[in-house]
Amino acid sequence: MTESYNYIPDAEEWVAEDGLLQEPDEICRVTAQAVDAGKRADVYFAEVLDSTRSHIQNVLNEGHIHKGDKQIKPNYKVKAGDCFQVILPRPVPLEAEPENIPLDILYEDEDVIVLNKARGMVVHPAPGHYSGTLVNALLYHCKNLSGINGVVRPGIVHRLDKDTSGIMIAAKNDEAHVSLSRQIQDKTAKRTYLGIVRGNIRTDTGTVETRIDRDPKDRKRMAVVVDGGREAVTEYEVLERYGRFTVVRCRLKTGRTHQIRVHMEYLGYPLVGDPRYSPMKTPFSIRGQALHSQTLDFIHPRNGEAMHFEAPVPEDMQKILTRLHNGQF
Repeated sequence: MTESYNYIPDAEEWVAEDGLLQEPDEICRVTAQAVDAGKRADVYFAEVLDSTRSHIQNVLNEGHIHKGDKQIKPNYKVKAGDCFQVILPRPVPLEAEPENIPLDILYEDEDVIVLNKARGMVVHPAPGHYSGTLVNALLYHCKNLSGINGVVRPGIVHRLDKDTSGIMIAAKNDEAHVSLSRQIQDKTAKRTYLGIVRGNIRTDTGTVETRIDRDPKDRKRMAVVVDGGREAVTEYEVLERYGRFTVVRCRLKTGRTHQIRVHMEYLGYPLVGDPRYSPMKTPFSIRGQALHSQTLDFIHPRNGEAMHFEAPVPEDMQKILTRLHNGQF
């Protein structure tokens, strides 16, 4: 089990508590279980910390993981009950490189750029994903991006999971970034999501209020917890029912990691195709969860105008919706 840990390289959170995306050093304590006995340390920590083996090997070799006062090496064989202290240093500010990657741009001016992110695209460079990200594409397309989040995540105000598609906004200067961050904190900037879930949700509307933290049994998952964690509130509205499947619209009142995915599973209606929270075969073909960030509302940081945007439903989800409507499942 772990006592403290929140290093999440590909999260759905909009901002950190101070309004900016920050990656301070992270410290946690991890206790190995019986099923982990005999694993190499680099393999074990790559699993529990949801990272790549090469990245964890660097962390181990740099002396950031200890058992008592003993530094652990990559080839250490883990024993049941081993208690480790892990320090994951703030990522080295890598210089993300511009890459000529096509972008689906919904709106752009001198302050902001509103995009429709494709499913499967990582938002910013992180261990295991140093190229091909949205940031790489933005650097190629835009002459200027805000520098508040450093050279790894220029312009990035909020994030989407890799396998969630839909609307994102990036800031082209620091003034716009600060304004958008404040709107997100104050909940005046709003997004809605379209999702397809398993099961027949009986109530037409509802609100889920829980606390969310990392699952103590599986570090790659988030989970609803009784103690600790952070408050998470999701509103949902049923749009269509198809017996074994339901189409829903979700509104986030908070922005926790994997929040909609966790809350839908918690209710007993996991998202179709979710490889982490609903790893079951479906009659549909989709790579990742059937979740789409569909609308975005915010106040323009320069002129104060109310802005509204909607991203079209992606082809993979539209095919599922058509099959549901035609009873082909």
